[in-house]
Amino acid sequence: MRFNLQRKLLVLLGLVILIALSSSVLLRNFVIRDFKAFGEGRMFDRLYQIQAVLEGRYEQAGGWKRERVADDLVWAWLSGIELRLYNTDSQLVLDTRQALASLPPVMQQRIAASTGRRPLPPGATEFQSYPLFLKGEEIGHLDLQLPKPVHEAFFIRSSNLFLIYSLLGLGLTAVILSVLAARRISRPLQELTAAAEGLASGDPAQRVQAESSDEIGRLATAFNRMADRLEAQEQLRKQLVSNAAHELRTPLMIIRGELEGMMDGLLPVTPEALQSLHDEASRLTTILDGVDELTRAQTAALQLHQQTVALLPFLQGLVSRFSHTAEEQKVTMTVIGNHDCTAWIDPDRFTQIITNLITNALKAMPNGGRLEIHLSATAQARYIEISDTGTGIPEALLPHIFERFAKGKTGGLGLGLAIVKELVTAHGGSISVSSTPDSGTCFRIELPENNGGPV
Repeated sequence: MRFNLQRKLLVLLGLVILIALSSSVLLRNFVIRDFKAFGEGRMFDRLYQIQAVLEGRYEQAGGWKRERVADDLVWAWLSGIELRLYNTDSQLVLDTRQALASLPPVMQQRIAASTGRRPLPPGATEFQSYPLFLKGEEIGHLDLQLPKPVHEAFFIRSSNLFLIYSLLGLGLTAVILSVLAARRISRPLQELTAAAEGLASGDPAQRVQAESSDEIGRLATAFNRMADRLEAQEQLRKQLVSNAAHELRTPLMIIRGELEGMMDGLLPVTPEALQSLHDEASRLTTILDGVDELTRAQTAALQLHQQTVALLPFLQGLVSRFSHTAEEQKVTMTVIGNHDCTAWIDPDRFTQIITNLITNALKAMPNGGRLEIHLSATAQARYIEISDTGTGIPEALLPHIFERFAKGKTGGLGLGLAIVKELVTAHGGSISVSSTPDSGTCFRIELPENNGGPV
């Protein structure tokens, strides 16, 4: 049977639970063993103490006196040891029953209650014999019985019950938690697998929900980012095909019509006709270059290399590149703003934005004018305004100025401002335009104060 990830996790967690519970049982056995050894050691220590006390009683009294050793046998009984004391002739001097019987009834009841035992049945024979010595000579011997202490049995019984309940309760809890953990870990991976299979099958809309910030959550986020990029690339591909087909159709039809006319003899093959074909082919090349540039602008959001840039010196450096052209056209260019104003941008891409806008402004002022770049900032955004005193934009074209292939009266492909808009959007910003025919145009770029950059 093939094991999936969830079953593998359950098996692994089951082994861990089994090892943990087995360790508990093993630890309990070691504790009980040491506890028993400790109890037996204490019992034998008491036995040796009893032997020493009885040998001392014999020496003090000059022999065995029942009334002198009765209290010692009672004390031994309180310690859990039943005794029979014999002299050197193996005659019984005194035993535990006789010592207890010599006590007042009240004392007997109290001792019975404190020891927690019933009187031993008569004729018990499980005794062990230990000799008694004084100055190297045997003075008698003890027969003793070590009853099993009630407290020890109670402790062992309680520990057994506690262990059983612990194994059942903790084991069941661990199994439930293991099942939940295995499902929680495997479910996102199953969703990722299903989404990846859907993506491989050609469905770019597949996404997974990142519910945590751990490795699996970061994997889900990375997958969603990858899917977003693939979907964006697919949209760009479709837009490229659509735009290219639309713009290439006209020059191709012209080339085809002229070639068919030449082949049918309807049009002469003259240098002028060949030059017309060459012009249309050049136009095709220009369209393809423009579409390629637009595609790169659209993918800029996936490839930006942003950094913190001081905007005023950055803009001044760009304006200086056009100083010669502006001087020839008698255009005055100025940059106004705060030196401390910064933005989180890609310098190369943003250079492309400003260069395109300045170029368009200079084209609108062939006979002189004024180009002004004004930089301002608030706590939430940065603003760049590029205004000129040129010919302006026709009112009918103004709503479509940023659309692809929207051509103005100066000609061109109509891709420059579409590229600008794509690049500004890639930076998380926006661009707007206002214009008055024959009075000038103002483009306004708004950038967020911090677009994912360091705070």
